[in-house]
Amino acid sequence: MLNIVNQKTGWIEVICGSMFSGKTEELIRRIRRAEYAKQKVLVFKPVIDNRYDANNIVSHSQMQAPSIPINAPGEIYSYLDDDVKIIAIDEAQFFDPSLVGICNDLADRGYRVIVAGLDQDYKGEPFGSMPQLMAIAEYITKNLAICVVCGNPANRTQRTIHKDEQILVGSTDAYEARCRNCHEVLD
Repeated sequence: MLNIVNQKTGWIEVICGSMFSGKTEELIRRIRRAEYAKQKVLVFKPVIDNRYDANNIVSHSQMQAPSIPINAPGEIYSYLDDDVKIIAIDEAQFFDPSLVGICNDLADRGYRVIVAGLDQDYKGEPFGSMPQLMAIAEYITKNLAICVVCGNPANRTQRTIHKDEQILVGSTDAYEARCRNCHEVLD
């Protein structure tokens, strides 16, 4: 008879939404709960996300957790050891498409993989590998912010400065949370 309770089973959790929706806060909350349960967590973030701190993941409300900045998802493997139970990844939309296969592989190996990131870019279009991660995830949490224009639930990120690049790392200096009706793409 198969004993599934004692088998090492992994899965993928995705936390997504617009900027200012609390994605990183939720990721930190899950990290802290795991640490209380004495589960070893490795936290990663892209090197380019240095808005608040070069080494910590930091929410817009200044909640923090230590992290390992990496350039490419494949670097995660060099940090794994037998004690690690959970892999947490913030700002996943900034990583290349290899992140999807790596998250899948980690889950197949028995790790709990928690990924947070923007599901839409400033144009309201799917962002990076997030759609594929959402498709393969066992659990998805979609956070909403509050629209700064009308106060309705916001699922879009409004870029407030003109730049054509899809990736522009910033905070309140360059972005606002907007609802569907108040969001507009600047030309």
